[in-house]
Amino acid sequence: MAPGQRLVVVNSTWSPGSLFGDDDSEGDLLPSLLPRLAAELPADEYRTAAVLHPNIWHGHGPGQIRAWLDRARRAGLALVDPLEDWRQALIAADCVIGDHGSVTYYAAAIGRPVLLGAFPGGALDPDSPVAALGRAAPRLRPYDGLRAQVDRTVDRHDPGRFRAQAEHVSSAPGRSAALLRRAFYGLIGIPEPAGRPALLDPLRLPSYAPAERTAPVRVLSRLTDASGPPEIAVVRCAADDGAHHGPGGLPDSGDDIGWDAHTSVHEDTPDPGRLRIADVIVRYAAADDARVGPPAAWTAEVLGRHPGCALAVYVTGPGRCTVRTRGGGLLRLTARPGADGRADLCDPAAHASALHAWLAGGKSVEEAVAGGITVVTGRVRHGVDVERVG
Repeated sequence: MAPGQRLVVVNSTWSPGSLFGDDDSEGDLLPSLLPRLAAELPADEYRTAAVLHPNIWHGHGPGQIRAWLDRARRAGLALVDPLEDWRQALIAADCVIGDHGSVTYYAAAIGRPVLLGAFPGGALDPDSPVAALGRAAPRLRPYDGLRAQVDRTVDRHDPGRFRAQAEHVSSAPGRSAALLRRAFYGLIGIPEPAGRPALLDPLRLPSYAPAERTAPVRVLSRLTDASGPPEIAVVRCAADDGAHHGPGGLPDSGDDIGWDAHTSVHEDTPDPGRLRIADVIVRYAAADDARVGPPAAWTAEVLGRHPGCALAVYVTGPGRCTVRTRGGGLLRLTARPGADGRADLCDPAAHASALHAWLAGGKSVEEAVAGGITVVTGRVRHGVDVERVG
């Protein structure tokens, strides 16, 4: 997760009436919902992750699940381990779209904004805590704009909205380790270890896994101050199905005037024909990856193979990429760290698309090299240094 991004976690339990269930006359909602989230939520302002009940994985098989969700995965969806990392996902979530399952209930109990995408209220005891969640949480309108619903749920969320659900989860918050150990030792009839506190294993830190989109990306860009230093606003959304939902990921203000569009395509796209129409072609690999590198050679080969491409981008790590322009110039783009020294985790492909927009707007490489560029994604500004290589 990069600063300024919102994490949207989609959760389904194991039931015909769940978000991944099949008792809806229009078929399963989740497989169609996930690609729409990728298309409507700008890639640099949101991340999406799915937490599916273990029985979904075992009942259908991992291969089938990945096949069903292939479009969404190529658009950047993260599939979360249902046994280990689901708790970390809930802690990090800004919004959870779920159903009547326990994971959605836990999300509400820890104060996360919740949207119910499915909820079989008639199948639940009306006096149960889960049924009460169904009455308290807002419902997702699956065929309306998704971004507006997510933002409204997050922005209007009352932290105390699900206080009753939290009270049903635990009557002794923070004391479970001591209480459970006492009970277990009492059951086996021996005293607890003296002088040793009851401790829980900490949640493991998930591995760093930035989204790598092999689906084509539609990029909207606008020079926010054409007379001053290079500053480019960028909105990137997956466009794998060729459909554009709403104004291409722009906010609902309707401010779609003055934006230019181009297409960015990963070299590993399943549809090689997309590379013929790509303005920007992207590859993610280490600089010393002998299979495709070094960056100077790969970028030259890509522009040679695809005469319609204006910019070849080799992303080498967080905040770093090497790009070659159609004019032959080889440039290195490096994101400046934040004020606290932390690396800028915005996808470097967004920086490259901003540079493409700058050059397509008639600006020069020299201007970008002189003072760097500022890339604006949503409410976040990213300072990027541009230097010539070689």
